[in-house]
Amino acid sequence: MAEAWMKCTECRTEIAYGSVYWQCSVSTCNRSRMPLYFCSVVCWDSHLASARHRDAWAEEVRAPTKEAWAKEQAAAPPPSPPPAPTPTQPSAAPVRRVVGDASPVTAAAAEGVKLTEVVDKDILIVVSKMKKYIKDRSGFNCSDAVAEYLSDHVRAVCDEAIRAAARDERRTVLDRDVPRARR
Repeated sequence: MAEAWMKCTECRTEIAYGSVYWQCSVSTCNRSRMPLYFCSVVCWDSHLASARHRDAWAEEVRAPTKEAWAKEQAAAPPPSPPPAPTPTQPSAAPVRRVVGDASPVTAAAAEGVKLTEVVDKDILIVVSKMKKYIKDRSGFNCSDAVAEYLSDHVRAVCDEAIRAAARDERRTVLDRDVPRARR
């Protein structure tokens, strides 16, 4: 058995047996199919950006001891094996069904149009908020031309997220598709 009980959902730091960890107060974050565990309040706070809870707080919880966890795992029923395919059902991968019209990007890709030809060169940054952030953070002023370069960076990040969603055969870009910001 591993020396750590779980890993932090956000930063992947190990949470030791019997140590304190944090949970989100929202019930949908604590479901048995996908529970969330956080090593600190900072990690809990970082999940709020994508969770969009109206009212949430971090709850301090103690991890089980190694012995208690072993007993809990032994008492849990083993996962049932997937059902064997029936003779009428082929053993190949299941058929993926997409309901609805094709998106403009998918339609453009089917016609051989490159993704870069679909996207226009609008400014994607709220310039006033960017300038305020830079001024509050450093006291520096900011040129209007910075917004154009930042928009190019945002487009590149979005393109990478689109490719990640396409690799997973999804038509929805999720937060996990967006590459982490370098700090």
